[in-house]
Amino acid sequence: MALQARLAITGRVQGVGYRDWAMATGRRLGLSGWVRNRSDGSVEALIVGEETAVGTMIEACRHGPTMARVDAVDVEPVDLDVLPQGFTQRPTA
Repeated sequence: MALQARLAITGRVQGVGYRDWAMATGRRLGLSGWVRNRSDGSVEALIVGEETAVGTMIEACRHGPTMARVDAVDVEPVDLDVLPQGFTQRPTA
């Protein structure tokens, strides 16, 4: 059973390579999902995978790439009927 979570990441997380870093990290961990910028300056991610990998990704998102300054990562469990394939970047919402 795959664990599913939606993350809202706030701080200095746009313009610092956060989305590319998140995609690379998610793929390395074998997760599927997506990441996108939000118009309010935050980054949103949906991650799906094994519990250990999801936990590792959430913890990694609390730090992000070198240039980022993460203030908070809000985690919300989700229950999707259709799971994403791969780990992709979505347009800003």
